[in-house]
Amino acid sequence: MKHVSPALQAHLTEATTTLCWCWRITRADGVSFGFTDHDCVLVFEGTEFEPESGFAASEIRAGSDLSVDAQDADGVLSSDRITETDILDGRWDNAEVELWRVNWADTGQRVLMRRGAVGQIWRGRMAFVAEVRSLAHVLGQTVGRTFQAGCDATLGDARCGVDLEDPAYKGSGAVVDLLRDRAFNTSGLGGFDAGWFVFGTVEWTTGANEGRRAEVLAHDLVDGIAIITLLEAPVRAVTEGDSFTIHAGCDKRVETCTAKFGNVANFRGFPHIPGQDTILRYASRDGGHEGGVL
Repeated sequence: MKHVSPALQAHLTEATTTLCWCWRITRADGVSFGFTDHDCVLVFEGTEFEPESGFAASEIRAGSDLSVDAQDADGVLSSDRITETDILDGRWDNAEVELWRVNWADTGQRVLMRRGAVGQIWRGRMAFVAEVRSLAHVLGQTVGRTFQAGCDATLGDARCGVDLEDPAYKGSGAVVDLLRDRAFNTSGLGGFDAGWFVFGTVEWTTGANEGRRAEVLAHDLVDGIAIITLLEAPVRAVTEGDSFTIHAGCDKRVETCTAKFGNVANFRGFPHIPGQDTILRYASRDGGHEGGVL
């Protein structure tokens, strides 16, 4: 149930109202943005709500069941605050959205109408459309463990226990020569075996991608020079001299957990669970169907 202050309730009963919509969006990196359909800047709760953003929203769709309610938000890509690069870079993914109904003549008279998160984003040549999902979308996320042969822990988390700050699993380097948009020669990684950082992460410490992370697809070693290939090309171009830190990766197999990390005691998979080939087996003269251990 929404709480409406007596002052706002009194304003709503008047013949003429001074109401507007305000949206506050907080990205995962903690940066907040405010937008309003009013023609002047409004300020409350430490946020400036700007009218020049070209940001507008569709009607609110809500239901009484547990389905995910949605609303569309349109915006222009020419805004200094909303850029195509940031959208491609994922900085707006799952951003928290607050929708307020505000008396622009007295911003102290306001009510929070709904909360949600940014879902799918469609981009055009000059504008974007972002889906704003209600909090019910959290109910659709998988909760709990999955029974599978591979480990379901994240390398380095509390369940895994591997210390990724150990020098054996962490390196520092810099881009020496670009080979492709997502492959480059590096310095500082010649002491690691080829493939050591596959499935690991690169975190850029300088350059246009500073603070961003990328997954490693391949790690090759040619004449003592490490070649790193990323899973996806960064949105912002990588340039020679960009420095980074890199962490070892894990393919979630029990053999890797044993040989590479010596951490089989914390392995969170079920390596002996029967695979799909067991289901597809059929009777044959070669045996294997005596009811014994597979």
